[in-house]
Amino acid sequence: MTTRSREDVVQAAGRLFAARGFHGTSMRDLGDELGLLGSSLYSHVESKEQLLIEVVQRGAALFQALADSVAASDRPPAEKVAALVRGHVDIITSNQEQSATFLNEARFLPADGRTAIVILRDRYEETFREVIAEGVARGAFRDQNPALASILVLSVLNALTRWYRRSGAQSPEEIADAMVAFVMDGLQ
Repeated sequence: MTTRSREDVVQAAGRLFAARGFHGTSMRDLGDELGLLGSSLYSHVESKEQLLIEVVQRGAALFQALADSVAASDRPPAEKVAALVRGHVDIITSNQEQSATFLNEARFLPADGRTAIVILRDRYEETFREVIAEGVARGAFRDQNPALASILVLSVLNALTRWYRRSGAQSPEEIADAMVAFVMDGLQ
């Protein structure tokens, strides 16, 4: 019998949730992934929902740390947008399981866990809105609705979870460069 830590269980849950979805992953699947019996799993966690909460919280924290860092900087709006885009691409390409689970599976959180994550997601989106609004106000970006522009930018960025592969033709840096150019063309 293999000895596993709670961290092993959370990491495996993130991998499976990202690959199969929350509803497509059973505790038996998780046990099989880890070489554990179901009873051993429950010594680490109370439920599959608890694992989803933890994986989603970890993903949310990565994105929020990026937003907080960029928002606190005194860079011009165009540089802030570029930093947000590059950081978002980096998070998705470096933390595929956590980011995919946060972006695609958070809707399956139990109500009490969902509220906190929605607040974090809204704060992250607000950073994009504020930076774009600042760029519009300063004349760095064309006149546009910052709320809609931020949704469009985040939609393009979040789609990366569905098509990025480490073995793909483009490196994360090349993808980030292309995303920045695409977003900036749309905003300016």
